[in-house]
Amino acid sequence: MEIVNISTLFKTLNPVNGCTAGCTYCYAKKINDRFKITPSFEVPEFFEQRLTQIKNGKPQKYFMTSMSDFSDWENEWRSKVFNHISQFSKHDYLFLTKFPEKFKFETELNNVWIGATITAKNDVRRINFLRNNVKAKKYFLTFEPLFSDLGELDLTSINWIVIGTETGNRKGKITAEKDWVLNIVKQAKKSNIPVFMKDSLLPIVGEANMLQQLPF
Repeated sequence: MEIVNISTLFKTLNPVNGCTAGCTYCYAKKINDRFKITPSFEVPEFFEQRLTQIKNGKPQKYFMTSMSDFSDWENEWRSKVFNHISQFSKHDYLFLTKFPEKFKFETELNNVWIGATITAKNDVRRINFLRNNVKAKKYFLTFEPLFSDLGELDLTSINWIVIGTETGNRKGKITAEKDWVLNIVKQAKKSNIPVFMKDSLLPIVGEANMLQQLPF
């Protein structure tokens, strides 16, 4: 099979830059510090003018939080972003958070996907927080970087799953194990949930086990 880099499937549009999570493996902070986008990555800032990048034309898939966490967004920012994207219904918009327990949000837009990141067993509780605190038409989960086996998962109402391992050369980097990945895949298949494995998993799971399924 032809292995696809997921970044080629999405346009990144970051109306907010900055995140308070402080993850040791954070690629976004490195980008911010390198290009001096904001003085402090730990202080999220809103760039409303970036929304003008959304145009009519062929349908696109926009990842809206590659440089932020949706939980850090102020309510005013969310209102402005969602008012704007509601005018461009032919596109899909994905928003991701590590902290669905920190906020409440609701949207009726059918083309909005809101997801939670799960990295280890202690994070599994985020799935319930996502369903309970965020009311959306479509949910997704990203298991990246995957740091441990996750055991049994309640995947009720989940519409898509993305799995990846930690990349880069961080001291103490944890590489996902094949069994951890296949455990998630097995449960996703049982629930008929499409799974997209990042290309970084190819040497771990092997081509025969690679899945790169899209829900749209």
